[in-house]
Amino acid sequence: MSIFFWIELVIVLAVIFIGARFNGVGLGIWGGVGLFLIAVLFGVKPTAPPVDVLLIILAVVTAAATMDAAGGIDFLVSVAERIIRANPKYITILAPLVTWLFTFLAGTGHVVYPLQPVIYEVAMSAGIRPERPMAVATIASQQSITASPVSAATAAMLGMFAAYNWTSFGLAQILAICVPSTLLGVIVAGFVSMFLGKDLADDPEFQARVKAGLVKMPDPNGANKVLKPHAKRSAIVFLVFVAIAVASGLIPELRTLRGETKPLGMATVLEIFMLVNAAAILVTCRPKVDDIVKTPTMRAGVVAMIGIFGLAWLGDSFVGANKADLLAAVGGIAQAMPWTFAFVLFFVSVLLYSQAATARAVMPLGAALGIPPQTLIGMFPAVNGYFFIPTYGSLVAAIAFDGSGTTHIGKYVLNHSFMIPGLVATIVAVTTGLGIAGILY
Repeated sequence: MSIFFWIELVIVLAVIFIGARFNGVGLGIWGGVGLFLIAVLFGVKPTAPPVDVLLIILAVVTAAATMDAAGGIDFLVSVAERIIRANPKYITILAPLVTWLFTFLAGTGHVVYPLQPVIYEVAMSAGIRPERPMAVATIASQQSITASPVSAATAAMLGMFAAYNWTSFGLAQILAICVPSTLLGVIVAGFVSMFLGKDLADDPEFQARVKAGLVKMPDPNGANKVLKPHAKRSAIVFLVFVAIAVASGLIPELRTLRGETKPLGMATVLEIFMLVNAAAILVTCRPKVDDIVKTPTMRAGVVAMIGIFGLAWLGDSFVGANKADLLAAVGGIAQAMPWTFAFVLFFVSVLLYSQAATARAVMPLGAALGIPPQTLIGMFPAVNGYFFIPTYGSLVAAIAFDGSGTTHIGKYVLNHSFMIPGLVATIVAVTTGLGIAGILY
């Protein structure tokens, strides 16, 4: 490898590190700075920006934000709350399953935020160490992103399939592999979490906090949020269109136009259905149009788009200019042991704090190395590595909502409450995904 390759790599890693310090939008902005530097200094020709992926995300986020503006997200959270409160003894298994399901339906892990205080209250009322369900439920909300048909990460994968003309692989294959693999990972992580940490009665640190009056006791009645008039309807309309889109992915005939023999690409179908989805919610639920762009869902989507725009463009351009060197360096290992590429996905996601940005920036490298698409799908859950350093919003929020102090960051930073459930869920999901991919394809 030439010295120019290493200098370019240092620039790429440096802007990622700087962008991560600014979070979200900062990643995309500094990705653009990195692209500018390697283009001007080393003559790297920028590739085409990832327009297809951005349009998929924009369409999906528009539909989800319209539902959010009509109160649909609040309705889904209220349903999840009732499920969790109804089965307090099994909360360490049930809570992560609920957060997985509702992230799967909504396409965003942000649904976990309003559920965290509920999980805390139920765990404390049942005498269960809150750290156990709160940590694994937070991890489950991340794992589900790689199984959701309407997440930005899945959109990134669909965009890559289209770019490589992998017409035999799409949403159906992602769901077939990632739904069971991430679910199993969450279940195993929940079971393991049941034995993490001391029981509250045997935990001297917790008892000391109780005596000092530092433990927040739960409200037995909970906090019932008043829903908007058409909240339930908006959620139903959104999920019906999601179901139709998923069915179209599973049955190509549903997306084959009259007089045509070849079905429309799933990316195009998803974009159309999600825009129609948003229109249906507007007509039937009458949310304020101005509120749509103000929702947390829209904000999260825009942040994801900007991050992908800058970072993926930088990653594509760097890989395209140095493909020969990269293939020579890691091609032999990746081809002999494709599963090792999962480590690349995991550690890049630790830096990028985004499953979608990681998939869009790194998955094309796997394709260039000759790793089969089904294997890349099996490794897809490896992009859920940003629990490794406990600075992501949902992790920090879980620590803040745990009034018992049991969910924590350890003395050595990496020995935090999310490490074991996160590693267990990711390892089980990836190994299971690779096994399912090998059986099916």
